[in-house]
Parts: sequence; structure tokens; C-alpha cells
Amino acid sequence: MVFRDRREAGELLAGAIVRKYDGNLKDPVVVAIPRGGVIVAEPIAEALNAPIELVIPRKIGAPFNEEFAVAAVTEDGTILMNPSVNDEVAYRLGVTKEYLERKALEEIKEIERRKMKYLGNRERVPLTGRDVILVDDGIATGLTVKAAILSLRKEKPKRIILAVPVMPADRVEEFQQIVDDLIVLHTPHFFQAVGQFYQDFSQTTDEEVIEVINRLHP
Repeated sequence: MVFRDRREAGELLAGAIVRKYDGNLKDPVVVAIPRGGVIVAEPIAEALNAPIELVIPRKIGAPFNEEFAVAAVTEDGTILMNPSVNDEVAYRLGVTKEYLERKALEEIKEIERRKMKYLGNRERVPLTGRDVILVDDGIATGLTVKAAILSLRKEKPKRIILAVPVMPADRVEEFQQIVDDLIVLHTPHFFQAVGQFYQDFSQTTDEEVIEVINRLHP
């Protein structure tokens, strides 16, 4: 399965959610991971007549290799370590407690900067007691998505429903165990990157995110 673009993936996910829940969602809120997840979330929010909120996890890269994520952090300071980074690996990479704390603070500042850019001074949509549909444009390792889930749990939603167009088959069971429901359209066994399952996977711009937020965030 290859999606035309993020919008089509979102429309297909919206259809799957509506069919499965048939109006039985409690005061739903669609929580998107920027930037690409916002475009996927847009048709879902429209179909559910629900507001869009954002969660902005950030990865913490290894020293001298920022592309290798040793952990992920969220706005509230939740840090989730990459399970493959044990003490021996951390030592070899030069990942110390001080390094993690310093990088986490840097990334939290970046989260706050992005949040201000996308949301301005808007009040956060309350999540307590509501069904939260967490949306991204796909999952590869899933480290940042897991950090987002941990952070959202602190807001005591009724349920967290993770909705993504594509993720590797060998990650499905793992995510089913940490959310209340998982809706995924394609779970290939051969998986290199999320972008291989889109005809158009061009980078979403800040302006596109802001346009969606202006329409769908109260």
C-alpha cells in the first residue's frame, strides 16, 4: 500500500476510525505530532468534528551523531531512553546523565519555541476524561511517539487511540500494549522508512501547520 500524500492517508484513517467507533467516542480530541502528523490529523478532526491539539516530542541525538536517537523528550520533561542504549552502549557513545539533562533542556526550549510559533497564546485543549486520538504520519522506531504517549497519559484522558497510516509489522504488538487502541492501515514486514509508503512525502512547512491550527484549534 502506497498513499498518494498525507492528506489521503488522513482521509483513509478517518474512514477507519468512523467505521470502528460509529459515534461512540467521548468528546474526542485529535492530538497531532508536527509537522507531518498535522496534515494527516486534519481530515480526522474534520470527520469527528473534533479540535486539534499538538504534542511535540523531540529526539535526543548521540554525541557526534545527532541522527542516532538515544532518547526522546516531551515538553513536560518526560525522557524516554532508547531501549537499545544500555549502559555499555551509552558509555561507548559518550552519553552521560549530564549530557542527557543538558540536551533535554535544549530540546524543551525548541519545543516551547515551536509551540509558540504554531499555537501562539492559545489555551491548551483539556484532555482529561476525553478520548484522545494521537496521530502521526507513520512510525519507524516509534521512540518519539512513545514519549508522546507517556506525556499524554499524565493528562488523564479516557482513552488514547493511536492512529497512523503505516508502521512496521514487528512494532504492532508493542504499541498495542501501550495504548488503548491502535488503528493502522498498513503494517509491512519490509520497512526502511516512512517515506517509502508515500508518493509525495515532501516536508510539511510551518505555514501549513499554522493554517490547520488556525481552523481547527479552538
